[in-house]
Amino acid sequence: MSLKTFKPYTKSTRGTVIVNKSGLWKGSPYKPLTKGQKSSGGRNNYGRITSRHRGGGVKHKYRIIDFLRNKINISAKIERIEYDPNRTSYIALVKYDDEVKNYILCPQGLKVGDKITSGDNVDIKIGNNLKLKDIPPGTTIHNVELIPGNGGKLARSAGSSVTLSGIDDDYAIIKLSSGETRKVSVNCKATIGSVSNPDQKNIKIGKAGRNRWRGKRPQSRGVAMNPVDHPHGGGEGKTSGGRSPVSPWGQSAKGLKTRRPKRSDKLIISRRKKRK
Repeated sequence: MSLKTFKPYTKSTRGTVIVNKSGLWKGSPYKPLTKGQKSSGGRNNYGRITSRHRGGGVKHKYRIIDFLRNKINISAKIERIEYDPNRTSYIALVKYDDEVKNYILCPQGLKVGDKITSGDNVDIKIGNNLKLKDIPPGTTIHNVELIPGNGGKLARSAGSSVTLSGIDDDYAIIKLSSGETRKVSVNCKATIGSVSNPDQKNIKIGKAGRNRWRGKRPQSRGVAMNPVDHPHGGGEGKTSGGRSPVSPWGQSAKGLKTRRPKRSDKLIISRRKKRK
């Protein structure tokens, strides 16, 4: 997919850059694999805002994605490739030989009419899903499980992928796009290839209204507030805050580690790249 620009008829179209979706399915989603969604507007069960700057947005159905790929050794044909408003990547509607239909994350390079399979000892080709112990080192993969049988968790957003570096006893060593290297059980499954829509990162929103369609409400700068509302607030004239950047609750915005330790942290070989 290529990028699409517009003639500058208005101030917003002058800077707008979107992904050209002309090659995608133009109809409605497959209804049996959709369900309704409820928007919280960033509010909890008491009606109080707990996540700021959320609200509004266009209504859309949730597409039920098969992250498990549990149809073992049953061939499936790609029926169509669709846009999904709930994620950055495209999704593909596949029809198995037993007439069952599922949505999967669409890998880059997959086309309508292609055949894919999930199982043991299947071919190493784009869209096939198999265990890490059956994948040769150096292969680009996505939708990687962290726990066997728990569904893909890593590398699911547009254009993302991880590289299988090698096998060490009962663990596969994978390198994430963040630079982190970690171990994962060799019995975890992954899909060959990288996720579709790599041009997603080049999109320019162009106007405030498009963010409102996405459910994002306006955000006020801390330095424009009063001291009672934000640590950066107050001062005579236009001040720049007077302290290091922090959140409204005083938490540092410059590299403070907020990741909570997990049992799986022992499987991390090297952490992600540090900011320059």
